[in-house]
Amino acid sequence: MHSITAKAISSGRPVQQYYGKWPFWRYAGMQEPASVVFSVFNLWAHWKGFKTIKRRLPKDHPMKKLYLGWAVLSMNAWIWSAVFHTRDLPITEKLDYFSAALAILSALYYTLIRLFHLYRLPSGGKLTNSRAPSLASSLAPKPLLAITFLLTYMGHITYLTSGPRFDYTYNTIFNLVLGLLHNLLWTLYSLPSISVLRRYPNRPKTYRPLFAWKAGLFVALTTAATSLEVFDFPPWARILDAHAMWHAVTSPIAYFWYQFLVQDALDGSWREA
Repeated sequence: MHSITAKAISSGRPVQQYYGKWPFWRYAGMQEPASVVFSVFNLWAHWKGFKTIKRRLPKDHPMKKLYLGWAVLSMNAWIWSAVFHTRDLPITEKLDYFSAALAILSALYYTLIRLFHLYRLPSGGKLTNSRAPSLASSLAPKPLLAITFLLTYMGHITYLTSGPRFDYTYNTIFNLVLGLLHNLLWTLYSLPSISVLRRYPNRPKTYRPLFAWKAGLFVALTTAATSLEVFDFPPWARILDAHAMWHAVTSPIAYFWYQFLVQDALDGSWREA
C-alpha cells in the first residue's frame, strides 16, 4: 500500500483510499495514531468537564446529574474512538459508532430538559447555596421523553446490526440530524432578541444573560469543525488527515462548552423565587 502510494505521489497522481481508508503510517501498532492521540485529548477534556460539573454545581441543581451522565457517556465514546482508530475491526467500529450516537442522543436529551424546563426545582421553587443533597432536587421523571429516546437508540442499533451491510450513510444522517437539533436549540438560546424560549423559568423571555453569546459561539465552532468531515483530503505526510484534525479541534470546544454549562447553571436566576 505504501509502495503504491509513494509511486503515486512521485508521479503526481492522486493518493487513493484502500477499503475506504487513507494510507497511514502506523506507530506502536496504531493504524491511525493521530486520531488515537486526539481522541485521548477529547477524553481528557470531558474528564475535566466531569470534575468541574461535580465540583462547582450544587447537589440540588436539577441539571447536575444529567450533565454528569452526558460527560460519562462522552468519555465512553472517546475511549472507543481511540480503540477503533488503534485497530479497525467490525466490533471496534460498532462500539465507536454506537457510543458516539449515545453521547449525541444524551446531549439532545439534556438540552430538551434544560431549555424547556422539564425538571423539578427544589422545594420552594428555587435553588439554595447549600451543597447538601435534597430529595426534592431529584430530576422530575419524564417517562415519555426518556422512553422515546431509549426506543430511538435501540431502533438505531437494531437497524445497523440487522442488515447485510452496515449503512454508513444512514448512520451519518442520524447523527447529523441529532447534532443539528441540539445546535438549533442552543442557537435560539443565544440570540439577542428571541421570544421562542424562556431561558430561565423565573425570568421573562426577554432576559438574556451576558454569557448567552457563548452558546452561539459553540454552535459556530462545532459547525466549522464538522466541515472537516465533509471536505476530506489525503493525510499530510500520511499521518494527519481531516478526520484527525476534526478530533483535534473538538477537544478545546468541549472544554469551552463545559465552562458555559457551569456558567449557565450558576446564573442567579436559578435561585430566584
